[in-house]
Amino acid sequence: MGRKALPTHLKILAGNPGKQKLPKGEPEPPPGMPEPPSQLKGYALGEWSRIAQGLNNMGVLSDWDRECLGAYCVAYSRWRHAEEELQKLEDKNGVLAALVIQTKQGNWIQQPLIGIANKAAGDMVKFASEFGMTPSARARLAIDPGRGRKSKFDGLIGAKK
Repeated sequence: MGRKALPTHLKILAGNPGKQKLPKGEPEPPPGMPEPPSQLKGYALGEWSRIAQGLNNMGVLSDWDRECLGAYCVAYSRWRHAEEELQKLEDKNGVLAALVIQTKQGNWIQQPLIGIANKAAGDMVKFASEFGMTPSARARLAIDPGRGRKSKFDGLIGAKK
């Protein structure tokens, strides 16, 4: 439970703010830019192309992460398709048609595309946070260049009064 552990290299970059003993022998993924999974098509492949190189440059994407990022891209594609279909319904039949449908029994229920869009959006956020692609995930990974590198006593000795 609690906060997910940061990789050792990110702790070192941040100056090991918790001053805890750093683990040794943490597995290191092989360097290099992974190819997109072969099942990615359309919007999913486009999203991979949009973000993968940037994630690789930041050091948060390796070949080991290929399928996880692929799952994010598939969730993005589902979300986008569902949202586009909802927009078509709204444009053609009005806002209500994009929100609810009437069953054969005459009951009104939520438009199923809303559930698809919401589930895909939730999946996107989960996967995105693994790669630091949300504001809160980036804040957890934020690195203060001076943190952990200077003593609070720096500048006291020999400082002019």
